[in-house]
Amino acid sequence: MAPLHSASSASVLTDSFSLVGTQDTTATFAELEELKTILRAGAGHFEIQSVCDVHTRRTPYPVFPVLTASIGSTDPSASAVGFFGGIHGLERIGTQVILHYMRALLFRLEWDELLQQQLQKIRLVFMPIVNPGGMWAHKRANPNGVDLMRNAPQRAESRVPFLAGGQTLSPLLPWYCGRPGAAMEAESSALLKVVREQLASRPFSLALDCHSGYGFEDSIWFPYAKTRRLMAHLPEMFALKTMLEQSMPHHAYSFEPQSNQYLLHGDLWDDAYDHTPAGNVFLPMTLELGSWLWIRKNPRQLFSRHGIFNPIKAHRIKRVLRRHADLLDFLTRAAFAAPGWLPPEERRAQLHQLATAWWRPGRVL
Repeated sequence: MAPLHSASSASVLTDSFSLVGTQDTTATFAELEELKTILRAGAGHFEIQSVCDVHTRRTPYPVFPVLTASIGSTDPSASAVGFFGGIHGLERIGTQVILHYMRALLFRLEWDELLQQQLQKIRLVFMPIVNPGGMWAHKRANPNGVDLMRNAPQRAESRVPFLAGGQTLSPLLPWYCGRPGAAMEAESSALLKVVREQLASRPFSLALDCHSGYGFEDSIWFPYAKTRRLMAHLPEMFALKTMLEQSMPHHAYSFEPQSNQYLLHGDLWDDAYDHTPAGNVFLPMTLELGSWLWIRKNPRQLFSRHGIFNPIKAHRIKRVLRRHADLLDFLTRAAFAAPGWLPPEERRAQLHQLATAWWRPGRVL
């Protein structure tokens, strides 16, 4: 496969990385350094863009670029998959899952002819550190105190959990949506712009946003978070879920609308989905890694902000990285094979009926 990258990829890397202080070791963090290494190694394959700059508010006041790396077909009608991570700065394991997949992808390009053939027909878009300022500062929110996952303008149609569903009282409290009526944060706007231009503009695309949180199982959630109404592309999502179960019959994911768990204000993926051009199919999903799976084996993690959201033991980190690589690979293959499994119009009504029964609120999955 011929390398697919912009002529300016090397200059983008140089310009972007020069924004981050290199003399002061506090002006970086492990995931950013790993991303730099991967992008330098893959500069001949990836098209690299700096989509916005994040200004921090703590000494030494570094400015971090938010970077994307894309690879594969340049045909604007080709199917695409977007992989996102680090929206919440404390949830580092999601970013690590994506970086692990990116690194493996580069090694496979050296010998994997099937992967090379896949990338002739699909596009992969990586945005592994959406909130570098929060990750550097060891905070969930961005440097302005805004929870980016609650920063889109729409409001939930019903009652949301107190604070956790999004609040506009103060950035000093968790889950702050931002000031009512204010423009979205730079990171949120950049993510939605990447989705709009590189994913949702295509006839078919998928997105996986990797998080971690208080759960006893790993979950895959999809829109909506603002309402208990079901998404328009429920038949397509049900077909994807069915394929996942057939391809990975022993997977441990629950797969459901986020509204089956709770509602929230300002969900970025609700906003991105609602702005998908008519006629296109965009299926965004959030992978929520259940942190109680790690905490129950090492309860001392409860006394660490980092440990609440991430595995600490080295062998558990490796296990998580191995476990979820199959999901990312499945989505890549699903995008490649989309013409063969997307339901035709005459079958959508039947699948919608099955999906509605399967995902009805209150059903135990």
